[in-house]
Amino acid sequence: MRNDQLPIRRRVLLAGAVSLGAAGAAAVFAPGVGKRAASTPPPAAGARAARPLRPSEYRLRPLTGYGPPRAPHGRTPVRRAPLLRVPGDGRTMVLSFDDGPDPRYTPHVLDTLARYGVRAMFFVCGEMAVGNQDLLARMADEGHVVGNHTWTHPLLTRLRRARIRSEMERTSDVVEKACGERPEWFRAPYGAWNRAAFQLGAELGMESLAWTVDTLDWTEPGTRTIVKRVEDGAAPGVVVLSHDAGGDRSQSVRALRAYLPRLLDSGYHVTVPRRQYV
Repeated sequence: MRNDQLPIRRRVLLAGAVSLGAAGAAAVFAPGVGKRAASTPPPAAGARAARPLRPSEYRLRPLTGYGPPRAPHGRTPVRRAPLLRVPGDGRTMVLSFDDGPDPRYTPHVLDTLARYGVRAMFFVCGEMAVGNQDLLARMADEGHVVGNHTWTHPLLTRLRRARIRSEMERTSDVVEKACGERPEWFRAPYGAWNRAAFQLGAELGMESLAWTVDTLDWTEPGTRTIVKRVEDGAAPGVVVLSHDAGGDRSQSVRALRAYLPRLLDSGYHVTVPRRQYV
């Protein structure tokens, strides 16, 4: 079986999970998480290739290391690191869901969001989206943001530019077919960003968004644990990462049903961001 035919969850377990962002932004915007990341010493040379990546080891530490990439002819601004937080008035938060859509879980997520009148972001994988375009259309119809999460969920830092472009373009094509417009947001699988990912994303008209609160729901830690991680991390401007596909996401669905009304009762405004190049 080729790698691009492996189920998403298996690829996740094989490659590990990486939660990355701008090191400076971590100190400014995510003091608790950034402090834990800063306390972990850098791996020895060659360590990344020798063993799987672990969330705690690379959390909010950028893989870019190239300085700010430049867009061709200066047409589109390109970030040196993905957005970690989003601007907003008052107690604004963003919920995001990766790896879908999955007909077993995504409809339940959408039902819960609709019940409370909340919009969210869905970063979809093309291989999942191509057979579930009705769910993409529902996302768009109900006001959610449909973002690009590549076609097969690969580790982009190990791919050539041509393969990265193909992963992005094929997924954007499916999103456009189902939703009527191409995605304006991109999220790198595993949070592993490099210069090519930023440049190609910008060329394709997409802003790069990471996250500040990682539920780690893909590890299936239990519904209560997921709820606690969201509630403990709740703060103005944070972006919460969850998943609606890639494995058994029943805990993620149950957790959403529990923490969403509590966030709203606490005065949080859960919505989607506007794209803002800077």
